[in-house]
Amino acid sequence: MDYTKTEYKPSEKPGVYYFQTEVNQLLSLIVNTFYRKKEIFLRELISNASDALDKVRFKSIGEPSILDSEPDLYIHVIPCRANNTLTIADSGIGMTKNDLINNIGTIARSGTKKFVEALKQGTDISLIGQFGVGFYASYLVSKKVIIYTKSNMDNYYSWESLAGCSFSISKIEPVSNFGRGTRVVLYLKDDQLEFLEERRLKEIIKKHSEFISYPIALEVERTIEKDLIKDNQEDGKTNQNTEKIKEIRKELQVLNKQKPIWMKRIQDISEEEYSSFYKAITNDWEDHLAKKHFSVEGQVDFKSIIFVPRRAPFDLFDSRKKTNNIKLYVRRVFIMDNCYDIIPDYLNFIKGIVDSEDLPLNISREALQQNKILKVIKKNLVKKCIEMFFEIAQDSEDYNKFYEAFSKNLKLGVHEDSQNRSKLAELLRFRSSKVDEEVVTFKEYISRCSEKQKKIYYITGENIEQLKKSPFIEKLLHYNIEVLFMVDPMDEYCMQQLKEFEGYKLICVTKEGLTLDDIDPELQKKHDELVASFSDLCEVMKEILGDQVEKVIVSDRIQKSPGCLVTGEYGWTANMERIMKAQALRDPSMSSYMASKKTYEINPHNKIIIELKRRVELDRTDRMIRDLTYLLFDVTLIVSGFAIENPTNFSERVSRILELGLNLTSEDVDAQDNNSLNNNNWIANDPSLEKID
Repeated sequence: MDYTKTEYKPSEKPGVYYFQTEVNQLLSLIVNTFYRKKEIFLRELISNASDALDKVRFKSIGEPSILDSEPDLYIHVIPCRANNTLTIADSGIGMTKNDLINNIGTIARSGTKKFVEALKQGTDISLIGQFGVGFYASYLVSKKVIIYTKSNMDNYYSWESLAGCSFSISKIEPVSNFGRGTRVVLYLKDDQLEFLEERRLKEIIKKHSEFISYPIALEVERTIEKDLIKDNQEDGKTNQNTEKIKEIRKELQVLNKQKPIWMKRIQDISEEEYSSFYKAITNDWEDHLAKKHFSVEGQVDFKSIIFVPRRAPFDLFDSRKKTNNIKLYVRRVFIMDNCYDIIPDYLNFIKGIVDSEDLPLNISREALQQNKILKVIKKNLVKKCIEMFFEIAQDSEDYNKFYEAFSKNLKLGVHEDSQNRSKLAELLRFRSSKVDEEVVTFKEYISRCSEKQKKIYYITGENIEQLKKSPFIEKLLHYNIEVLFMVDPMDEYCMQQLKEFEGYKLICVTKEGLTLDDIDPELQKKHDELVASFSDLCEVMKEILGDQVEKVIVSDRIQKSPGCLVTGEYGWTANMERIMKAQALRDPSMSSYMASKKTYEINPHNKIIIELKRRVELDRTDRMIRDLTYLLFDVTLIVSGFAIENPTNFSERVSRILELGLNLTSEDVDAQDNNSLNNNNWIANDPSLEKID
């Protein structure tokens, strides 16, 4: 069928009709305000064609003869560069003359004046699916629109308008190959000729109308080579030469071959169909890792299929990237894929579709209007996603792949989603001091706890090997208490919000407040005695270190090391401080109030600390006490995960210790430097220092 060569001859003088007074104002709103993207016009016209086909199919159930005039149900899109026209043709119900006057002339027959007033007041209006409003999106790209239509109840008619104050309707002579339906011919504006390009039309139809129930065919041009045989006369003889010529042929190509499988019953869909559908909507070359197909009925009815990919995209957390991959459809017509309220950010890797028979859209179908509906959809999507994650967890191999790719998303969910925090926490996995090379859950940790232990202990840091040798966990390991190792930077953010799990309080061993009273009640009594005994040493060390530490106390968390630096319960840990300093675009002022004051905890059982205590009791003004305190503090900073503020001074102190150990003398040491080590005094006061190992 060549639409461009079809002639539509008027059989009577056109009748001129006038729009209601306010229609011009409404058309201006539609063209300049409602739609952000001009490509929407094609979606609206195809949706109207689909509605018309739905109507004729419904009527044919009780009256099969209605299809005799045009048995096939189709939608055709025909670009014509010669006339700069784009035709959208369907074999739907068609329109009578009264339909043309009432439905198109009065904008969905809702009362134009009231309609415009309601728009100005911001009233929610849902007129989608009625021919009038969607049709006028045509004027986004057209300077003139002509409609040819044929209903079984009336003659052939044409409707024409320049989007001014009037339109004309003419009765036309019968047209061959046009038994029933509507043809909308758009005369495109000079700056909108891109909508005649095959590539552009395919892109729009695939994006917005891929799952329309009826075949959408685009007229495309194909170049075919043919052999042309020519007879040549030479010397009285006839020779045949074959010449190849190129012929341009037009054909209709169906674009929406992918069917909306979510409309089928779950038991009727094969895994191959799910896989094919997933690849079609995501352009992924791999099969999905998991899927969830479900329907929801109640306040809002919708069907959905969601997928988990096998691997995370490299730009998963790129802020410039589209925030989610959930495509929203209404009656299989694509509405949007950037609805920020339909799924939380931490689930931005989930791909799939949501299709509802009726959603309260705004007039351009580009935004949902009722937040309550959005909340219902979001709540159900999150619930089904978490259910799907637990299903993946049944297979350890699949879950390892999933966790490796999307663990950061789960931890971000624990940080952001207070309603589902406990559920998401069950999905977390960590390395442990009791299990080598394997990860454990919080529930597994709790199952190994003694009856007295009601806390979950964890430590954060850069790598596992470093954490295994940390002084913070020495006492815990001594009492055979399990410690979780957290080396992902996201763990810091996650644990800021996760304070307990199933009644067990989560304790960071690098922060204040760590006590082992519930494990050994005698520890507190022994600790109180040691606090009194080392009070003078703590006081002297605090005076020497000044504002670098908030206080110096006797520790009950370390077993072998001389000391450790702990942070406040509500401030940054050393690991968090390192992470924040590494942020290129960080706010420097944040460090001033988030960086926690350090508490220097000393080990009363360590030989160095015991010797320092003895020297303080002999002479608390001894310069060597000051130098050793600074050196111990710098070493403790490193072991506790902090950075040394002045590496040069630390290097000088270590160098002088090496000189002493090697029995070397330095004539260049400045005796007036408060931070220096006077070699002669050291040797004189303690000859044993010459034998440093």
